[in-house]
Amino acid sequence: MRNQIPDKWNQIANREALIGVGLAIFNFAWWYLFAYGLGSKKPEDYSYILGLPAWFFYSCVVGFVVMVALVTFIVKVFFVEIPFDEEGEEDV
Repeated sequence: MRNQIPDKWNQIANREALIGVGLAIFNFAWWYLFAYGLGSKKPEDYSYILGLPAWFFYSCVVGFVVMVALVTFIVKVFFVEIPFDEEGEEDV
């Protein structure tokens, strides 16, 4: 039974690492698409939101808020607390 618990911990850790990589890829894609999609025009043609260029507002300001909300949701729903003490090994 003791040998099975670290394997389960590794499975959980691998799943959570893949979720983290997925979040990082999503964050980069969000930033890239808005920054280069809306920011590829001439600066004279930019539209502005709250005094910031739209590409910057959507890629950096809104992107930050979206990522904070998404990471908070993912951690609360999909991540598992793993006890590292000897007494809690049977709970996993």
